[in-house]
Amino acid sequence: QVHLVESGGGLVQPGGSLRLSCAASGKIRTINTMGWYRQAPGNERELVATITRTTVTNYADSVKGRFTISRDNAKNTVYLQMTSLKPEDTAVYYCNAAIIYTTSLDRIPGVWGQGTLVTVSS
Repeated sequence: QVHLVESGGGLVQPGGSLRLSCAASGKIRTINTMGWYRQAPGNERELVATITRTTVTNYADSVKGRFTISRDNAKNTVYLQMTSLKPEDTAVYYCNAAIIYTTSLDRIPGVWGQGTLVTVSS
């Protein structure tokens, strides 16, 4: 009914930059908080950043000052600009929508994308 699709992952050298995108599709009326999470091999999934519909942001301490989350409500899209990347940023990055409200007035909580791999290595 609704889907999140991430893009923009890849291989980058330490100190480099990448921009991730996540587009929501389906019969969407509105989306409240959206966010990015990541999971490295052997680790649990962790919060990277979140952004409310009114663009209030929250960041993990490990990415503050290096990553910037933004969104385009008209396009139902959230972005993650990543700079000064470190090898420890290597992970699968997942997009999340806390609640999606559809045009048929359904309320769909906890929607996740399929993930996009970011590898930081020389």
